Amino acid sequence: MIRRRTVVVAVIVAFAAAAAAEAQFRGRFAPRLATMEDYDGSFHFCRGWFRSGFGGDGGGWAADYPWADINLSIRLGELTKTIVSKDAIGDPRPLIMRMSDPTIYQCGFVMMTEVGAIVIDDAEAANLRNYLLKGGFLWVDDFWGSYAWNHWASQIRKVFAPPDYPIVDLPPDHPLYHTQFNIARTAQITNIGFWLSTGQTSERGADSAQVHTRAILDKDGRVMILMTHNTDFGDSWEREAEDPSFFQKFAADGYAFGINVVLYAMTH
Repeated sequence: MIRRRTVVVAVIVAFAAAAAAEAQFRGRFAPRLATMEDYDGSFHFCRGWFRSGFGGDGGGWAADYPWADINLSIRLGELTKTIVSKDAIGDPRPLIMRMSDPTIYQCGFVMMTEVGAIVIDDAEAANLRNYLLKGGFLWVDDFWGSYAWNHWASQIRKVFAPPDYPIVDLPPDHPLYHTQFNIARTAQITNIGFWLSTGQTSERGADSAQVHTRAILDKDGRVMILMTHNTDFGDSWEREAEDPSFFQKFAADGYAFGINVVLYAMTH
């Protein structure tokens, strides 16, 4: 009986320690909007905060946060000469900002995920347009199927309207595919739960079977908005340590593409 109680106590202590560590981690990376004082001239993974509305298909701005942001930043620092901003104990410092915030102008690279239900108001559209025309870069990822695409397209048209700024498909010889790694195609990456339960990659069946790599370009042909539709690069970074089969299947493609995108954004 004494031994059993000892085991139970040990288990409780272990869970308590794990919970405390998780709480401490979450406290350090609890979502908060960036301020001007957060920028130090090094690379920050900047994540765009947005509101989700009814009538779309998307989970919200925080999908894959913070591990996708942290892990891509780590690999970027390891595989390139990019100086990544770090906190006092050496972890990358991802940042969060609204599309309407002036802090967005401090970011050469902003990413938003699950934009299939995004809502963009007039103030956000105006500030985002100005940021992008001044040399900023936005990557949207992890939205699936025609319904989510149509919703996203209706919202981003508030920022850049046709015919001056059409949405185009990036050809395989585009410099983005060859910035550091030579990439033949945009991989279809799914979330880890879907992969482990089905072994498939198309989250909306036939409606999301084809990956689209689309963009809105400025007048000089520079990509301002990159749209990877029917794939989820964020999960390949966030979940890299959770399952060996998922890592082997998706991590190399995910990091190669992600690093190419960041380098393109920071050099064009």
